[in-house]
Amino acid sequence: MAKNKNTVVTADGYHVPVLLKESVDGMNIQANDICVDVTFGGGGHSREILSRLGSDGHLYVFDQDEDAIHNITDDKRQTFIRSNFCFLKTFLKYHNVTEVNSVLADLGVSSHHFDDSERGFSFRFEEGDLDMRMNQKSNLTAAKILNEYAEEDIANVLYLYGELKPSRQIAAAIARQRKEKPFEKVKDLLAILAPYAKGVKEKKILAQAFQALRIEVNQEMQTLKDMLTQALSVLTPGGRLSVITYHSLEDRLVKNFFKTGNFEGEVDKDFYGNVNTPFVLVNNRVITPSPEEQDANPRSRSAKLRIAEKK
Repeated sequence: MAKNKNTVVTADGYHVPVLLKESVDGMNIQANDICVDVTFGGGGHSREILSRLGSDGHLYVFDQDEDAIHNITDDKRQTFIRSNFCFLKTFLKYHNVTEVNSVLADLGVSSHHFDDSERGFSFRFEEGDLDMRMNQKSNLTAAKILNEYAEEDIANVLYLYGELKPSRQIAAAIARQRKEKPFEKVKDLLAILAPYAKGVKEKKILAQAFQALRIEVNQEMQTLKDMLTQALSVLTPGGRLSVITYHSLEDRLVKNFFKTGNFEGEVDKDFYGNVNTPFVLVNNRVITPSPEEQDANPRSRSAKLRIAEKK
C-alpha cells in the first residue's frame, strides 16, 4: 500500500528514513522483543530497531523489491523475507512465529524508485517505461492498465486513487490514443495529461495521475488493509503498531482502523457508550516531521505517523 517512503537519496543509493526516532520510539522496544519491519527498503528503520534489541531479540523484515536485498546487513538477529507485506502472517508462521511485540510500516515509494529513470515511477523521466511495479515478477504494469483496462475502469482509478476531477475526460483521451498507438513510455502518458496539467497545478496533476496508476499497479490499498488486519492478529496484547503514511487515502485507512477497528470508520459502542476498538491510541494527535527534518528532506513533508497499542 505503498510505499511515498519519501526520502532523500544518500551515498548508499537509497535513502534517509523519515521520522526515524519517532516511529521506532513508538514501538516501545524491549531487549528481547520480536519485531517486524514490513517495509525494509534501505534498511534505515531496521538498523535503528536492531540497535535497541538485545542478543535474544529478533527482527523480521519484509520487502518485495529485489533491489532491497542489497541493503541487508549481516546480523543473526535479522531475517529478511522477500515478499509483499500482505503475506505477513503466512511468512511469520513459516518461521514458527505466532506473536510479535511490534510492527513498523513506512508506506510509500522510496526516492530510490522515484530517481530510477527506468522504473516509470516519476514523470521526470520521459523515456522511462510505464512500469511502476514494486515487485518485478508481477504481470500488471502501468502500460497494461492504460492499454487494456476499460475506459470506465481507468476513470475510476484516476478518480479514486488520484482524486483527479477530470478523470473521465483523461480516460476518454487515453482510450482514443491507444487505438492509434499503445502506451509504452512515460512521455506517451505525459502527452495525454498535458491539456489538464497547466500552470501552477501542473506538477500536482501529474503527481496525482502517477500516484493513481502506481497504487493500482501494486494494489496498495488492498495490501495495506491485509497487512493491518494481519498485524493486529499477530500482535501480542500490549504490542505496538507504528505506521507512517504519505497521502490521504492510506492515512484515512490507518486512522479509521486504529480508532474503530474497521476501515470504514464505523463506530460500534458498548452498553456504556464506549467505542469498541482493538486498539488504544498512543498518539491522539498525528505526528509529523519537525521543520528541521522537512527542510533537510523536502519529501518528508507529507509524512504522518500514527501509533496504536493492542488492547
